[in-house]
Amino acid sequence: MTDLDFLGRLEPLVTRYRAEVAGPREHLALLRWQIGERHALAERDTFPGHVTTSAFVLSPDHARILLIDHVVIGRWLQPGGHYEPAPRFHESAAREAVEETGVAGLVLHPWHQGGDLPFAIDSHEVPGKPSRGEPAHIHHDLQYLFLADPALPLVAQEEEVHAAAWKSVAELAEIAPVAFARLQALAPAA
Repeated sequence: MTDLDFLGRLEPLVTRYRAEVAGPREHLALLRWQIGERHALAERDTFPGHVTTSAFVLSPDHARILLIDHVVIGRWLQPGGHYEPAPRFHESAAREAVEETGVAGLVLHPWHQGGDLPFAIDSHEVPGKPSRGEPAHIHHDLQYLFLADPALPLVAQEEEVHAAAWKSVAELAEIAPVAFARLQALAPAA
């Protein structure tokens, strides 16, 4: 896939996200500027930022969420990572979740209606890696919702993850406040 193909899929997705999903303070100015400048956002060595994908994996009752204890970052986060080529962006997010946690039976959440519109887009700063000559930069994270059975076993990918575990969905409030607020509106009726 060429950079133009990637940007040709990303640009309308970001436009649609801003029109249909984004809150009034979600301008995504840097991401939109980089798209306009035709930056190679699929490449992890594109600065000041590039695309990542991540997965909010929920239990069917929305009470629990699958989180990873990230080796490099040193805290609990949703599974995710640098974009890997896939026909649809949510497939990249699903691949990361399966690789990092071993989660089985992952299903795209009905909120997506089978489409590829992100549940949230979070552009956030990450520290660089001086050993790679990598400066601090921005991850434009396309975030997707999935469902999975928390009774099935998990296997953490030890190179990147200390552990994978099902936690209370309330833990997401500090990790991803925009997504957490949106999730509150989706919680199934008790």
